[in-house]
Amino acid sequence: MAEVKTLKKVAYVFPGQGSQYVGMGKELAENFESAAKIFDEANTALEFDLKKLCFEGPVDDLKKTEITQPAILTVSVAIFAILKKRGLLPSVAAGHSLGEYSALTAAGTIDFMDAVRLVNKRGKFMQSAVPEGHGAMVAILGLPYDKVLELASYATSGIVCAANFNSPGQVVISGEKKPVEEVASHCKEAGAKRVIPLAVSAPFHCALMQPAAERLKGEFTQVKFQDARFPVVSNVTGEYMTAAAEIKQKLVEQVVSTVLWQQSVENMISKGIDTFVELGPKKVLSGLIKKINPQVKILNIEDLASFKTTIDALS
Repeated sequence: MAEVKTLKKVAYVFPGQGSQYVGMGKELAENFESAAKIFDEANTALEFDLKKLCFEGPVDDLKKTEITQPAILTVSVAIFAILKKRGLLPSVAAGHSLGEYSALTAAGTIDFMDAVRLVNKRGKFMQSAVPEGHGAMVAILGLPYDKVLELASYATSGIVCAANFNSPGQVVISGEKKPVEEVASHCKEAGAKRVIPLAVSAPFHCALMQPAAERLKGEFTQVKFQDARFPVVSNVTGEYMTAAAEIKQKLVEQVVSTVLWQQSVENMISKGIDTFVELGPKKVLSGLIKKINPQVKILNIEDLASFKTTIDALS
């Protein structure tokens, strides 16, 4: 391994569910032994061919929550493994929802094989917490957070929560189908630019996920958590954390809590971060970060071309 170099003012960020596509990670695994090793370890840990699902699909299997979560984590950690082999570590890391597990694996808090098994179970637990078709998630664009939260409180019955604060003017609401649709309609009437129902199989990051949080907490007793080698930003608080006990607690809370992505990015920038490198499929977080602060430098790695561009920019 190359001499370790902490990249000052650089954050690594890791995407969440929804950024998957067939073929993700294939080019990098074919060109870097350190990345290929991660895919092999995932197959061993899960006892099914996740590598083949990532590289060849079928897309319908890749969309299943219990497959999507370990697949995206594996691609993200494989990319990190290439950078780690070169000795390139960030000053801080953060991930969106599932991506927080990728960030914590990169920081050495959770062993990769434990992490990939955990998120496979996390996917199963989240899927089974609410019967399919009973929940919904909707992205509200062009209304301030406060207004969305106010309108959510007007739901006549049932559970509606703010699932994600993604960027200025982008809030995702989550909960039971009927009240979520009711609140979405109120948001449209109040002047939201767009109201977009999300193609998800369960209402993530809301109180309905409490059974999943409890089951996940039970799984955590079987896994060793270490203090993080570099800080990781909590989705729940938007604050830096390194202590293993705090990390474990926040991961349980994360299942039912709002993902404070905008606050997390703003906090990193306030602490001197001026460059964000997204590690994983697509560039969802890159787009959100650009909306949060257009002045910062944003890079990504998902294939060979983006790897070369990013390495040139970092060196």
